[in-house]
Amino acid sequence: MVSLLQKAGFTAFKSPDGFGTVLFGTLGFQGATWVLVYFFLRQHQVRWREVFGLREPRLPRALLTALLTVLVVLPVAWWLQQASVLVLERIGFPPEAETAVTLMAGAKSWWTRVYLGVFAVVIAPVAEEFIFRGVLYPFVKQLGYPRFAWIGVNFLFALIHMDAAALVPLFVLALALTWLYERTDNLLAPITAHSLFNVANLIVLCLAK
Repeated sequence: MVSLLQKAGFTAFKSPDGFGTVLFGTLGFQGATWVLVYFFLRQHQVRWREVFGLREPRLPRALLTALLTVLVVLPVAWWLQQASVLVLERIGFPPEAETAVTLMAGAKSWWTRVYLGVFAVVIAPVAEEFIFRGVLYPFVKQLGYPRFAWIGVNFLFALIHMDAAALVPLFVLALALTWLYERTDNLLAPITAHSLFNVANLIVLCLAK
């Protein structure tokens, strides 16, 4: 789709740093999920603060647990990422980074970097945690398949990022986020952990650049 719009001569799609290119590269799954969140809240007549546990009296403890979880998972995920890259290169399949990472690494304009930062820290964590921890995981679990909910839903989470080198570390992250959701019974906890995880990776990416 983007290539067709580029050939058509639309200004926003002329370069990889263009407004249209960046939006298409980031808001496919997450953008649709935000629309789903809106209709879900409207259909069930509930507010954001209720769905995301903002009124939960144990919220500070849940957020602290989220922080501790990230501190444990982050070095493990980084090690698994490096190991995955080495294995893929050894077998002749050098990995390619997911679209959002590629866009961030090649971003030249300040607005692109700001938007991608907001996307990684706010838009993506809220959308992905809502759909995977907030909807899919409890839905599959309530159907009577708790083990498949743990393995299948979390594997799907890793798979949708379309990054071979990050498949294993993202699966481990997803397991940790699901454990965090079960532990705190608060969706804001995995959202916070997911956001902090992305912040740490953004910092590493910027330093490497």
